[in-house]
Order: sequence, then C-alpha cells, then structure tokens
Amino acid sequence: MDSHGKAHHKEHNDDVSTKPITLSKYSKRVELKTLLERSDGGAGLAGKRVVIGGWVKSSRAVKKDSPPPPPVASVHGGNHQASTTANISCTEMIQSKMNIFRKLFDVLSGGGKTYPIFDKSELAAQKAPQPPEYTLYLLISDGSSVSSLQVVVDSTMSTVPATQLMALGTCIVAEGVLRQPMAASTKYVIELEAEKLLHVGTVDPEKYPLSKKQLPLHMLRDFSQFRPRTTTVGSVTRVHSALTLASHTFLQYNGFQYVQVPVITTTGFGERFRVTTLLDRAGDKEEKKHVKEKDGFSVDTVTAAIKEKTRLIDHLKRSDSNREAVVAAVHDLKKTSDLASELEMKQKPKAATLVKPEKLDFSKDFFGRDTYLTVSGRFHLESYASALGKVYTFGPRFVAEKIDSARHLAEMWNVETEMAFAELDDAMDCADEFFKFLCKYLLENRHEDMKFISKRVDKTITTRLEATSSNSLLRLSYTEAISTLRKITTRTFETKPEWGVALTTEHLSYLTDEIYKGPVIIHSYPKAVKPFYTRLNDDKKTVAAFDLVVPKVGVVITGSQNEERFEILDARIKDFGFTTEKYEWYLDLRRHGTVKHSGISMKMEHMLLFATGLPDIKDAIPFPRSLGKANN
Repeated sequence: MDSHGKAHHKEHNDDVSTKPITLSKYSKRVELKTLLERSDGGAGLAGKRVVIGGWVKSSRAVKKDSPPPPPVASVHGGNHQASTTANISCTEMIQSKMNIFRKLFDVLSGGGKTYPIFDKSELAAQKAPQPPEYTLYLLISDGSSVSSLQVVVDSTMSTVPATQLMALGTCIVAEGVLRQPMAASTKYVIELEAEKLLHVGTVDPEKYPLSKKQLPLHMLRDFSQFRPRTTTVGSVTRVHSALTLASHTFLQYNGFQYVQVPVITTTGFGERFRVTTLLDRAGDKEEKKHVKEKDGFSVDTVTAAIKEKTRLIDHLKRSDSNREAVVAAVHDLKKTSDLASELEMKQKPKAATLVKPEKLDFSKDFFGRDTYLTVSGRFHLESYASALGKVYTFGPRFVAEKIDSARHLAEMWNVETEMAFAELDDAMDCADEFFKFLCKYLLENRHEDMKFISKRVDKTITTRLEATSSNSLLRLSYTEAISTLRKITTRTFETKPEWGVALTTEHLSYLTDEIYKGPVIIHSYPKAVKPFYTRLNDDKKTVAAFDLVVPKVGVVITGSQNEERFEILDARIKDFGFTTEKYEWYLDLRRHGTVKHSGISMKMEHMLLFATGLPDIKDAIPFPRSLGKANN
C-alpha cells in the first residue's frame, strides 16, 4: 500500500473510531447492530463503556487458573534476604507445632487448663473449599442484527448460578468495557468485558423448548412465541420488516395515499369466514349458569374449600393430633375434591353441533346482517380512489378454503392499491416496478441478513434478486401461456392445459421454472376464472386481469382493471349468482362519476418466500393461521 493509501486507510479508521456510540432510543442500552455492523466490525470502539442487553445464544465456561504457588527459596544459594525468610518460616513452623503438641498434652494429662486443639484463627483458615470460579463466555443476540456479541462474565459477579447464566435463552443486561478479544485465535473482532450484570432473566431448561441443537423450522411452529429467538427466524423477520417499509416507501414516493379499509365486510366472494354472535345465545348462558352451581355450591367456592382443608391436614400432620383426626380430615378432603371434579365435568362444553346459516336470523345479529372477514380490500379502496386518485392499504385478508399446503394460509397480509384514470397496462407497469423495487431494496438494505439466509436456506437468492431487479419482466397473455403448455410433449399435466381452464400451480411452475426460468406476467384471462368486478375485454370472452408469477412460489401479485360500466357490472354480479342488494354501494360508484380504474394486490408472505427461498409459507408469518392450526 502506498503512502497515500496508508493515509487514506488511517483516516478512514479514525473516522470510524471517533464516531460516537448511539444509544437505542427509548432504552438505556446500545443495540448490537450499532457495534457490530460498522465497517471495522467494532474494533475502533475498544475501551468504550456500554450497556447491552440480549439473550444467550451459546455459552462456554473456562475454569480460572489456580494462583501460582509462592516461590520456594533455595537453602544452598541466593541472597541473604532469601535465606533469612526461609529461616523465619522454619522457626514459625516449629513453634506452631510445639503449641499444638503442648495443648494436646495438657488435655490428655488432665491438667488444670484445657485448650482447644486449634485456635479460631486456625479454624477460619481451614474453611470448607469454595466452589471453583469460572470465566463465562456468553454469545448474546438482541435481535437488531444477525451478528452476536461475546460477553465475558466472571462467575462470581452474580448470585445466579453459572449454569443458569449459561443456559440458552437466558436474558442479561450487562455493563462493561469493549475490548479486543484476549485470544488471538478468536473469530470475534470485539467483545464486552462485563463489570456489572444489571438484569438476569433465567429460563427453566426442562421446559424451555429451544435447545442448542438446531431445530427444523416445522418444529419451531409449535413454539411461535419463542421461534424469533432463532437466528434464521430473526433474519426472516427483519427481511419481512424491510419489505413492509419498502412497500410504504415505494407507494408514498409515487403519490399514493394510505387508507385503512375494514376487516369486517358485507361483500366478497369465494370461501369466507362468517362473523356472528348468534351462536352465543342467552339460552347457552343460562345453561352454563345452572351447570356452574350444584346444590348452592359453585366451582370457585369448592376450590377455596379444598385449599383450606389441605392447609388443615398439613397442620394436623405437623402437630401431635391423633391419627383418627388426620384420617377424618383426609376423607373430608376427598369428598370435596370429588364434588369439584363433578362440577368441572359438567362445565365442559358438549360436542359442537353444526348450525346451518339458513337457520340463523342475521337481522338479530350484532351488525343486523350477515358479515364476513374480508377477502380483499380493493372493493373499499375504489371509493377513495374515486376521490383521491391513487390510494393503497396494507392489512390481513382471510380465505376459508380447507387447504393445507406449503403455499396457503387462512390469514395472509396484502398490500393493495387502486388508481383512478388507469387501465390494465398501467396496473402491470405498477406491479413490475413495485416488484423490482422490493428486490433491489433488500439487496441494498438487508445485506447481512440476506447473506445469512443464503447460507442457511437458499444459496441462489442473491443471484435471483439481482437478476430480477435489473431485467424487464416478460408479459404474455393467458392464450399464449396455454398454447405454450400444449406444445409440451415431455410432460403430462394433471390438469390438461386447455383454453378456459384456470392455470394450476403445476402449470405456473412449469412456465416459470422450466420454460422462462424467471418471473412472468400473464394477463387477459377467461372471464369465468376471475372475479366478477374485472373489466370485460372487447372480445367478450376475457377480462383485464393479470398475475405476476415467480419461480418456486407461484403468484406473488394479482391485478386488474375493474369494470367502470354500470350495466356490464350489474349483469356480471347476477351472472355470478350474487344479489345486487349487497353491492348497491359498489354500484353507486358507477352511477355517480364513474371512472376507469385499476389496481394490484401483493401477497406479502409469498413475496417473502421468493426473497428468502423458504419452502413453506407457514414460516413466512409470525403467527401462522392454517387449517387446524391456531396455537396462540
């Protein structure tokens, strides 16, 4: 390196080392990413005092070296001082032995004086051996970064036993000084030498579900309250957060206004979750009230009596009470426990009985009509797009299809837009640019997490995101897709690709993974396979709808130009078998000031699958809701 290069390098390091450490806002600690994601890895912070907090990811203990024995002076040489020291030590030793022998002789001879065999000072010097002291090396993560910080702790620093400090999942808050590791062979650039432990949150190793062994993702789903503490799920969560921020950034920058839309709605299509309070009838409440009490005794009263009688038995056993009194008390407790069991059994709900919707009077329901969890927010967005121009929303969407697969959830989160004065091509342009923006954003802003996920989950994700963000997406019509699939002779599809059938997961996978080897946009679907509100094309057979399909995942973004013509929309609603009464408010937008409009809907969890390479969508959402699964 030349002198200019050395000077530049030194200047760069000086800039890094003098950069102040930023405290985590709303917390009196330093986030680990502030220390570990610097260009020097934190080396320039050596000597700085900080407070950090986090959870133990791994640990090890090293027994402290025993203090070296005192030097032994040679009687055959050395200076006069050493010789004197040796002589004094011998004299003291002889006198000490003589004192012991003298006291022992007096005791045995029955003399007038008695002496303890050892003085108190001698006894104090012979206390029971103390437990060994250790230096603990705790690898701590606080969730702010994929990297962890090694914290060096003296085992005597805390009243908490070393084994509990070292347990995986233990939370600590430590104050100390940053230093370069003592061992030259360590892989860490910086570590914290703890001087105080300000907080220790222990775990019960017998019950804590995470272990040092790496658990597969499907097993972690049963412990969704703990799984973000794993490095993989932590990284995926930060990528998820980045995608959310990037979505808001892109849409706000391009002039979209954010609008909240309802989760409970009266409109929709497909398999929906009904919202009702009619199943919790007054009669059911009255039955529960009668079951809760028996002969004037409630479960709470009997439970309190059990506790009191248990305390009485303990008292009788500790006292000198006769055996008959104890036996009588135990018999009384058993009768009370039997009564409690009987009441609890009667409180257990009976087997559920299927209630058909047509037998319910929804006019007496909470909302006075039948309502559902929303399938799409675009219906309600249209009313605001008809006033504000470009709007978007982000929220949960619910589908009650009884499907248990790696690509389906009952609750998913969608980013949805609606644009007035926009047609199908405009919506496809929006989807194209939005998708590529998200890919580029992750590469530029979540480099460390993407690097880790690439090693742990899918080695091709970085290359895939780079190629996607820099290339135009191929667009083809549904008719062209069917034609392409029909030409395939080396593959037999479960559903034969014929014009008019909905493209299946198998069809879409073959198009993106085998033929085009990348994302594609398929548009102009048959009107029968898309929702009634999509705009009917001039050929009267297809509608202005599209899907953005990616390899390994499937559809990530759907979009359409919606029908702005009142007569056609009204007819389409009836063609699908819906009553227009529920859609009067929707039709009003066509009656008064109608405008051409289009929009898109991005499935956040599917986008995360594409970005991370995760094989199952249940690992792409913090608390998955799927068929037969809603753990918390």
